[in-house]
Amino acid sequence: MIAENFKRFELQPFLIEALSEQGFTLPTDIQERLIPAIRNGRDVIGQSQTGTGKTLSFLLPILDRIDTKKSEVQAVITAPTRELAGQLFDELKKLIAFCPENDQIHAKLLVGGTDRARAIESLKVQPHIVIGTAGRIGDLMDDQALQVYTASMLVVDEADQMLDMGFIADVDKVASRMAEDLQMMVFSATIPEKLQPFLKKYMTDPRHVQVEPKHVTATKIEHRIVPLKHREKIKFVVEIAQSINPYLAIVFTNTKEQADEVADAMTQAGLNVERLHGGLQPRQRKQVMKLVKEVKVQYLVATDLAARGIDVKGVTHIINYGLPKDLDFYIHRVGRTARAGMDGIAYTIYENHDQTAVEKLLKRGVKFTYYDFKQGDWIKLDRAPLGVPGKKKTSKQAADKSEPNKNKEQKRTGGKAVAKAKKVKPGYKKKARFKQAKEEQRQRRIKKKK
Repeated sequence: MIAENFKRFELQPFLIEALSEQGFTLPTDIQERLIPAIRNGRDVIGQSQTGTGKTLSFLLPILDRIDTKKSEVQAVITAPTRELAGQLFDELKKLIAFCPENDQIHAKLLVGGTDRARAIESLKVQPHIVIGTAGRIGDLMDDQALQVYTASMLVVDEADQMLDMGFIADVDKVASRMAEDLQMMVFSATIPEKLQPFLKKYMTDPRHVQVEPKHVTATKIEHRIVPLKHREKIKFVVEIAQSINPYLAIVFTNTKEQADEVADAMTQAGLNVERLHGGLQPRQRKQVMKLVKEVKVQYLVATDLAARGIDVKGVTHIINYGLPKDLDFYIHRVGRTARAGMDGIAYTIYENHDQTAVEKLLKRGVKFTYYDFKQGDWIKLDRAPLGVPGKKKTSKQAADKSEPNKNKEQKRTGGKAVAKAKKVKPGYKKKARFKQAKEEQRQRRIKKKK
């Protein structure tokens, strides 16, 4: 069996079979460190970026502990967005599909934008596991349709995003009504200080595992910086999109207004494009994601909050209409491509005010290549464009470059170098030329006397 390495966790046979079917061979770092702790009922904090295998690190031990003889809710898994909740539910279904026929685990997806009355009707028989958004789960608790007081396992996925979007209060409401011996599992890319009061309220001596990726981004991503210069930005991003012919490209914008403007311009240019942002109705967002998963869309224009955590296969290109204010989002954006050993290219349109942000990304280890796009052709630049931060020259390289000028200057002045002003002041060039002329005149007088 392919998943033999997972057997040491003593998981139920159906889980090993499900992992083998999906081709999993070795547990990831976060799975190695958290699966045993979760199976033993311990509170955990898993701090890691996308793509580290965190989803299986909690789904596997939770499923392993479900008692199918009890028709009651035993685990609640919360996510900040409907899309992310849907993805978690899809992963769960792949695992429970291998349950024995007489020992089935039942799960429900509960998110906003769906028929509430139908959800209430479906909960007449309580599921073993609930996955959903905290707001909808809370509403169904208030309706007394969902009974979470029997559940002792709670997962808070993408906790930092929950905090950013103001959903921690909803999670708190759910947690407060669960079993007293609550085991909480929190997963997040970062653990902000403002999250600490919530963690301390529910967690006892949690096992905190922080997994740093070997590289800040996937090694097969090429990060291209393209200067905007004098060009009109929306027209320019359309030209870039037209030039790349992707399998699937995601164009990231910082606001939903920008997303609409860019998507409209791309549509007018005849491109196969959809948009995804918080201004869409739930039904529209669901339809867009369906089209994307069915590969019926070539370009998706999205905002960070709408797209974070979405795992879409086949993304070949990322286009950053602008750099995000929170540079962690840059890592999340480009992390949509170059998955499963594939290549990917991330284009970033650069403006002068982006200089500080680019410098910070360089310090994080992002390696940029510099390109310009002229008359439909990509032109690779030997160095960073003027004003764009790049790799700094070594002292030797700087000295080598200055040597020709130094020799030229010495020749003009009879071998004697002219001192330059220490500080750059208004009119310094004129003064330098005057000093140089005076020195040349003095040298001529000396030569004449000789």
